[in-house]
Amino acid sequence: MKNKHNTMNSAAAGKTFIKMQSQLLKDDDCACFLVEAIAKKSQNIKWETSVDNQKVGHKLIRRVSMDKFYALVTGQDDAFYQICMVLPEVIQKVVETEGENLVPHDTVIDELREIAKESSIEGTDLAFAMAIYMLGFSSYAGFNSMLTPEIVKEMQTSDRISTYVKMILKNSYGTDNK
Repeated sequence: MKNKHNTMNSAAAGKTFIKMQSQLLKDDDCACFLVEAIAKKSQNIKWETSVDNQKVGHKLIRRVSMDKFYALVTGQDDAFYQICMVLPEVIQKVVETEGENLVPHDTVIDELREIAKESSIEGTDLAFAMAIYMLGFSSYAGFNSMLTPEIVKEMQTSDRISTYVKMILKNSYGTDNK
């Protein structure tokens, strides 16, 4: 398994694919996964890349979003969503224990906090966390039921974080939903 945080260049992708292919040759009872922490969409697909200018792929070398990977490991379709839902409480406990020095001053965080305050979701921490989660995980299991396809499409084409978050909070939870 390779956990990919950001985009890989073609050389790194080719090298990773070759390592996975080698593993398949050593162990015919395995599968290899390129796990994308923040994939463009929820997916579990055959990974195809180029090695020496030739397109390669194998059905047991998979490109998987985080939600699909957690589902494979745990057997629960919404396992990643469940973890994300408890994170605000865990983070709050750490901040209370370790102090405010853990979080550097960041204007994006200030902007998200302000938008979360304006939402109708009870608990600033939950509203803030949901705003962040929806930016990266709107197509993932558990999260995808909170948005309409139109909102997801708008989120994918909009450039401003505040636009994303305001739209998510307004349209997903409504003004009278507590």
